[in-house]
Parts: sequence; structure tokens; C-alpha cells
Amino acid sequence: MTDAELAAELAGSTGEILLAIRKAGLLHGRALGIAGDKIANHYILDALRAQRPDDGILSEESVDTTERLTHERVWIIDPLDGTREYREGRADWAVHIALSINGDPAVGAVALPAQGILFRSDAPPVVPKAPSGPLRLLVSRTRPPSEADRVAAALGAELVPMGSAGAKAMAVLLGTGDVYLHAGGQYEWDNCAPAAVALSAGLNATRLDGAPLEYNRPDPRLPDLLICPPALAGPVQAALA
Repeated sequence: MTDAELAAELAGSTGEILLAIRKAGLLHGRALGIAGDKIANHYILDALRAQRPDDGILSEESVDTTERLTHERVWIIDPLDGTREYREGRADWAVHIALSINGDPAVGAVALPAQGILFRSDAPPVVPKAPSGPLRLLVSRTRPPSEADRVAAALGAELVPMGSAGAKAMAVLLGTGDVYLHAGGQYEWDNCAPAAVALSAGLNATRLDGAPLEYNRPDPRLPDLLICPPALAGPVQAALA
């Protein structure tokens, strides 16, 4: 398989495993989230080590080491993005599989298993044209950043709360939102796969100040993110300036 095919296969199959665990009904609440994170992570790591043994790996659910910094190719994964939403029976959670090459988000797949949707960077969707009306600004349903209020006030946008980072980013590709803005803390695994898919679809995917997203750095924190159509990037950044 190509890298993109592998990413898509892992995102889709991991999503099926997570759905099966939840549907079984044997675990609930926090125990369900812990089991989902652990099982999905082991499944993905085993597959990557078998299929791409010479590549580095950075996963939210594994202890990070400096070994990955010796690789140009590093898989950056979030086995279950939106654990809270997953254990609450919601649909706005995701699986992230990405490959960073020399720091760039080169390949990505984002599965929204509970919605039956798989996004992949080698087959990006056509982003629907935004409907008339106020801009829809996607924000965390539990931790909306104050920056979002500033942008909403400046651009006359409405805030649309949603669960995981992957679900919010893919809402822009689905046309159910216009801008995904995040500030206040993320890690590389939160946005590498969504950024790869968004870029492949022709969207803007940068830091809030317009700087490019860089991956496989010694410190995996990547605190802010802006995904939107290119024409909206300037107005959003101006509102934040």
C-alpha cells in the first residue's frame, strides 16, 4: 500500500474497532474511554511497526521519546480524538492517522466512525460553497477560546460548538462550518491528520498568525490552529491582530 492507502486503511479499521467496543455495551463512562484509547493505540502501533518498520511514531497514547527526532518520516496519530464524546455516545469524535515528512503534514486520514465518513489526503472532497448568512465558527464545546469571541464580534460570525478537533476540522470540509479556530493548547496529534486532509482539499491550515504548521519537533505542543477557505484566512487574522 501507498502511505495514503495505509493511513486510510488504519483510520477506517480503527474506527470500526472502536464502534464495536462501544456497541458491545460491556463498558461505560471513563472505563469505555480508557479501553478505546488503549485498544486503538495498540492496534495502530502494531500495524505501523509491521508495515513501516523504519519510520518514527508519535502517538498521544504512548510515551514520547527523542528517537522519533532521528527520522524524516514520522507517523503522528491520535487513536481516539474526542474520548469524552466517544464515551458519551456522541458522534463528534475521530481517528487521526498522519505521516509527517521533514516536518510537513504530508499524508493524512481522518475517520468519523460514528458518522460513517472517512477523509483522506489522496482523495480530498470538494468543499461545498458556504451558504448565505453569518459565518459559522467551529469551537470546542467544552473549552471555547476567547479569541473566537473576538473573531465572531468582528466578522458577525456565530459560534458552533462541537467535540473533537478532527470533527471540527472535517466540518469545514463537509460544509457544515466555515472556520475552525483553536487557541489555548493542542498537540501535534490533534491536528496533523486534519491539516494534511484540509491542505489537500485546498483549504488554509496554519497557525493563527498565518505561520505554517510544523511537525515532529522536540516539543510536540502545537497550541493554535486555523482551518478555513483561503479567502477567510486574512479577515480572521485581521480580527485577531
